[in-house]
Amino acid sequence: MSTARALSLQGFASLLLVALLMAGNHVSARLAFNSGLDVATAVVVRSAATAFVVGLLVWRMQTPWQLTPQHRRGLLLVGLLIGVQSQLLYGAVSRLPVALALLAFNTYPLWAALWNRLLYKHPPEPQVLLAMPIILCGLALALDVAGAASGLGMRQQWAVMGTGVAFALGAAASFGLVLVWTQHETIGLDGRVRTFFSLLLAATVAGAVIVWQGGPHWPQTDIGWWGLAGLSCLYGSGFTLMFTVLPKLGVAANSAIMNMEPVFALALGWAVLDQQIAPVQIVGALLVVSVVIFLGLRKRS
Repeated sequence: MSTARALSLQGFASLLLVALLMAGNHVSARLAFNSGLDVATAVVVRSAATAFVVGLLVWRMQTPWQLTPQHRRGLLLVGLLIGVQSQLLYGAVSRLPVALALLAFNTYPLWAALWNRLLYKHPPEPQVLLAMPIILCGLALALDVAGAASGLGMRQQWAVMGTGVAFALGAAASFGLVLVWTQHETIGLDGRVRTFFSLLLAATVAGAVIVWQGGPHWPQTDIGWWGLAGLSCLYGSGFTLMFTVLPKLGVAANSAIMNMEPVFALALGWAVLDQQIAPVQIVGALLVVSVVIFLGLRKRS
């Protein structure tokens, strides 16, 4: 029986780098959205570019990718769900401060526990049950659900941010289902192969949305094009690092550190986008991130 290796300084720095790259991807996306780029076009460009890079890695490393019928069924749903999750999360990023969109998305461990219970009759672990009210309280503070920090009041606050929050929570629900379905239905399939097919299907879903909406909408300014290039490069770099370098460093058991992404997004959103949130919202954000990291690092029997 193998045991997890201790997290080295190199592994810790690599995990933080992945979180920073993914946060930068979402900040770049917001720059592009502010300049006229639509969500579906962003997802197609990002997913297709990353799938191309991962596909090259699979080919160069001669990774075996024979698919069983169960793998094909599992990958089909995973790919479709990743496509939906990508649309919803970028939709949230286009409507909310980036850090708050990612924070609401960070409720996915709760959704994963729910899907695991509903689909596979696995009861949630006691730590998850204890964490649920804490995460929800922190999220309520961070999102300023009563409109106290903004001074808008509850009704106007939700008129402003309700759609964005719904999109972020929908993305969290989709990603929670991806985690559970992947665990049970794609057993034995190499992570790089799974990622390649998932991204390819996600690009296909976004392409269908583009056709439905009458064509792509590209950025209308230079900074928007830089944002599109940035989101593609940062997302591709983060995913490539996650699925090629990190497994060799033995850091899979510590991957919850990547949930620092909303904290990095908070800093980048302030520096690049001039997005401000109240101190009480920062407290709520740190509470959610801390509990999610605790859930990720807990020992499982």
